[in-house]
Amino acid sequence: MDYIKAFIVGGLICVIAQILMDKTKLTPARILVAFVTIGAILGGLNIYDKLVEIGGAGATVPLPGFGYSLAKGVMKEVDNSGLIGVLTGGVKGTAGGITAAIIFGYIMALLSRSRTK
Repeated sequence: MDYIKAFIVGGLICVIAQILMDKTKLTPARILVAFVTIGAILGGLNIYDKLVEIGGAGATVPLPGFGYSLAKGVMKEVDNSGLIGVLTGGVKGTAGGITAAIIFGYIMALLSRSRTK
C-alpha cells in the first residue's frame, strides 16, 4: 500500500507540473523554482509533513521534497546552533542527496559516450 500512496502523491505533483507547463507560459525552470520554494514554505509551516506521512518517497523525492528538506535542515540547525543555522542548515540537510546526484552523474558520464546532435 505504501508504494501505491507514493505513486499517487508523486504522480499528482508531476501532473500539477505538467498542467502548469501546458496551460501557462511558465518555463520549466520557473516551475522548478516555484516547486522548491513551495516545498520550503510548506515545510517551514509543517504542512508538508502531512503529505510526507501519506506519500512517503512520493512526496520527498520530487522537487517540493527538496525544498522541504532545506526547510527542515534549517529549522534543525537553528534549534541546535542558533542564527548561524540559517546559513548551514540547508547545506547539511540536503548534502546526502546532492552528493549522490554528483556521484551518479559522474559515473554515468564515464559510462556513456556523448555525441553532439
